[in-house]
Amino acid sequence: MNRFYKNISLSFFTILLIGCKAPMPTVIKDETKENLPKNFAQSSNDETKNIGNTPWKEFFTDVNLQKLIETALVNNQELMKTYQEIEMAKSNVLYQKGKLSPFVNAGGSIGVKKAGRYTSEGAGDASTNMEGDHPIPDPLFNYEGGLNASWEIDIWKKLRDEKDAAVAHYLSTVEGKNFILSNLIAEIANNYYELIALDRQLDIIHQYIQINEKALEIAKIQKEAAATTELAVKKFEAELAKSKAEEYVIKQDITEKENIINALTGRFPQNIERSTENMMPPLPEQIFTGIPSQLLENRPDIRQAEYELTASKLDVEVARKEFYPSLGISASLGLEAFKPNYLVKFPESVAYHLAGELAGPMINKSAIKANFQYANAKQLEALYEYDKTILNAYLEVSTKMSKIKNLNQYYELKNQESKALEKSIDIAQLLFKNSRADYLEVLMNNRDLLDAKIELVEAQKNQLTSVVEIYKSLGGGWK
Repeated sequence: MNRFYKNISLSFFTILLIGCKAPMPTVIKDETKENLPKNFAQSSNDETKNIGNTPWKEFFTDVNLQKLIETALVNNQELMKTYQEIEMAKSNVLYQKGKLSPFVNAGGSIGVKKAGRYTSEGAGDASTNMEGDHPIPDPLFNYEGGLNASWEIDIWKKLRDEKDAAVAHYLSTVEGKNFILSNLIAEIANNYYELIALDRQLDIIHQYIQINEKALEIAKIQKEAAATTELAVKKFEAELAKSKAEEYVIKQDITEKENIINALTGRFPQNIERSTENMMPPLPEQIFTGIPSQLLENRPDIRQAEYELTASKLDVEVARKEFYPSLGISASLGLEAFKPNYLVKFPESVAYHLAGELAGPMINKSAIKANFQYANAKQLEALYEYDKTILNAYLEVSTKMSKIKNLNQYYELKNQESKALEKSIDIAQLLFKNSRADYLEVLMNNRDLLDAKIELVEAQKNQLTSVVEIYKSLGGGWK
């Protein structure tokens, strides 16, 4: 007979395992990472030299800019939000880790029960005495208190996979914070350089206004001497008014740029301290990019995508193991009696139970299948996001290096243009004063010089912001 029950139990367990057969996840291969080029075009291949490894305080030497960045690291709301996301992810790790241990709780209860007389329970209570000739009370109260425990045995390592997935997600949030940090530093630096460029442009406008005022005086003298007409005077007056109007446009741009920086640093509107010399900071003599494989370690967004891919793989395993049977153990130990004074009687009032449960899905597994398919698709999505992040990082560095090279050539030519026009200003005014040049020539020459100087400042600003962008693209700023 015992052999019969053993065979029945073995058959049931075999059917349970067959019914819990799990599908296999999609096998993914990271070809983008494996095919990453060995070096960058138009850059040094020396892996020991990489500006992305330079701490931001060494890369940005302007004291005023350093103060702005330090303020932003304390006050920026977006950065503060990411710190809370890290705390939430850390709490989830502790929660998943806690599920590996038994759950134990203490408690007590008071209840009353009235069994029907013509039931097996009621008939049994009516014919049973508790002590001596005392029958079982009707209704029957019940007092109990003790410890209850439950524990899911992690036989398939499902709970450990959930914990590891939570750890990977936590590390992903840390890298997300580093990515925001890198972007924040670069954004402040870019806006700071743009602000200095606006200061420089405002200074150029002031110089241009002085040139036009001088030209207007000459035109008036020429008119009085009948060497020119009222038209020339009005043209110079119009150009002077136009240049003064441009002054206020630049002043508004400065205010808006200051408020952008104030927003990034989490402050109300206030003046942004900067150099009073209106000079653009010097460019580094050479940009060192290292080798592409360093992007995998230096770029926080790549590391974040990698951790998310790791987490998604573990989520697939967790969803897959839902098809397997689970083994749970429950136990309780305490005191139980129908009167409070009986609770202190030992061992009569002691009550306990211990049970093991093996259960697995057999029929209608559509919800589990859907969850597995979702996790499997999420894994592929994470892979594509990881590949896209690597590809974009490499292309970004290549594009920025090309931009820096072309901007250097552009700046040199604009500088030549500006110097040539500067020399022509005095010549044009002298010729106009001696009636050997038309007023239109003077106006056009002055306007050309203004445009050339403004474009030269823009070129300098673009050079600086491109260096900042390549620094950020190489993973600089967050270390």
